[in-house]
Amino acid sequence: MRERSACARVHRRGRVNFEQVNSAALAVLPSLLARWLPSGRIQGHEYVALNPKRADRRPGSFSINISNGKWADFACDARGGDVVSLFAYLGGIGQVEAAEKLAAILGIEARDAR
Repeated sequence: MRERSACARVHRRGRVNFEQVNSAALAVLPSLLARWLPSGRIQGHEYVALNPKRADRRPGSFSINISNGKWADFACDARGGDVVSLFAYLGGIGQVEAAEKLAAILGIEARDAR
């Protein structure tokens, strides 16, 4: 019975609007990246930084496209297609939790109204 009420609670709250969260995050992505990856720098359309998830010595393999939010670490084959997935990767959390936390940082609602 407990599982049902938890499911109903999630259903009433609405679905996470990943598109809305990503769109809002893209609008301020350079400032978010400077906060999350302070060792990085902008090179053209990319933000290049040390990967905090492993022992990088020099920036170069970990980059984020500041126009669309796609990111990759070519040294360990980690990659994602948006800012929410980057935040999830950096925080070691799931996509839903990342979207909710990022929305809170941005001052927006993560979930659609029901």
